[in-house]
Amino acid sequence: MNKTHLASAVLVSILASTASSLVQANQGFIEGSKANLGLRNFYFNQDNRSGSAAPRAEEWGQGFVLDFQSGYSTGPVGLGFDALGQAGIRLDSGGRTDKAGRSRSPGALFPLDDDNSAVSSFGRFDLTAKARIANTELRIGTLRPRLPILVQNDGRLLPQTFRGGHLTSSDISGLTLHLGEIREASGRASSDYEDLRIAGGTERVDQFRFAGGDYKLTDNLTTSYYFAELEDYYRQHYLGAVHTTSLGNGKLSTDLRYFDSNAHGANKRQEAGFGASGFQNDGKVDNTAASALFTFSQSGHAFGLGYQHLSGSSNFPFVNNGDGATAYLITDSQIGKFQRAGERTWLARYGYDFANAGVPGLRANLTYLRGDNVDAAVSGKDSEWERDVRVDYTIQDGPLKNLGFSLRSAALRSSVANQRDIDQTRFIISYNVVLL
Repeated sequence: MNKTHLASAVLVSILASTASSLVQANQGFIEGSKANLGLRNFYFNQDNRSGSAAPRAEEWGQGFVLDFQSGYSTGPVGLGFDALGQAGIRLDSGGRTDKAGRSRSPGALFPLDDDNSAVSSFGRFDLTAKARIANTELRIGTLRPRLPILVQNDGRLLPQTFRGGHLTSSDISGLTLHLGEIREASGRASSDYEDLRIAGGTERVDQFRFAGGDYKLTDNLTTSYYFAELEDYYRQHYLGAVHTTSLGNGKLSTDLRYFDSNAHGANKRQEAGFGASGFQNDGKVDNTAASALFTFSQSGHAFGLGYQHLSGSSNFPFVNNGDGATAYLITDSQIGKFQRAGERTWLARYGYDFANAGVPGLRANLTYLRGDNVDAAVSGKDSEWERDVRVDYTIQDGPLKNLGFSLRSAALRSSVANQRDIDQTRFIISYNVVLL
């Protein structure tokens, strides 16, 4: 029996057990169930300011995400399941990726059809079986992790999802433990699942393992440690700490992060197809990333200042199938990530919550990042900068209560080879309908 069939058999077995238990004890299952329909209208415009090919990407679509989460059956072992249905409908797109002289290119929000144009619609339906004993929960099926070593990306019409198993336990006061294995990922513009890789690699693998946890030492201090291994690519250790304290009439938050990543398996042996992006690293993963972000908040204002230092001969490694991924870095931004070999990045940000000025639901944020010392073959050291502006507004009452609007504008300029200068705008209208 291969891995896919084994995983399917386990999932079917748990679902069958769940159904049997629900017949006998459906009260907890039903009473604890909830369902939401998320609506997202997404306009995307990207102007590639350098390079002649595909000068512009412009698309518009409507997304639907039906999220059902059951309660748990009664008894020593609570059983249940979740269902996630997603659909994206194209409202506007244009061009084909293989058309010479095209003025705009598709593919930002939608997968491509056989003729290299955007499909008219796409979607997927996923199930997750779950079991719970006390404060320990096992989930097998579709996962949406938000951990330092693996973060779901939700930056387009539909969110990225993963398949695997995830065990979470918080039975010990102040301590949350995680153990899991990921087999596949489905990109934010895809209906399919595929095995895993990193940027620079072409060969895919079906095993990403992780373990770790977060411990709340005091009410103001939480520490974290995680270990992750992407088969035949890399092993990674993460240490983190988040601390908050009062400062005058405001609050100071400190966010410290440290990653140590090294080659593993085929990548370490430098086998073809398992390379990592970087500089003079022969394709081997070799990276440490250390960062600190300080944020002072008072009366609706938030001022942030951060620094990130990357060393080693490769870029920062993370699961990245090439269709949109998130790295748990303080520099992960609307366009860039500032994760290149040798890069040193300063960032400054400012945010304001207009509820303090009598306009609840309105927020604005401005972030500026500048990275330099990027290892490069021609110039020796390259640099780049990005400016992000974001304004969000959510209607607070009336018949359109909770209708949200988000305008996000970013500009990236870079001297790094193969990195285009980009201006990008996103406008998103979102609404959540509570069904259960």
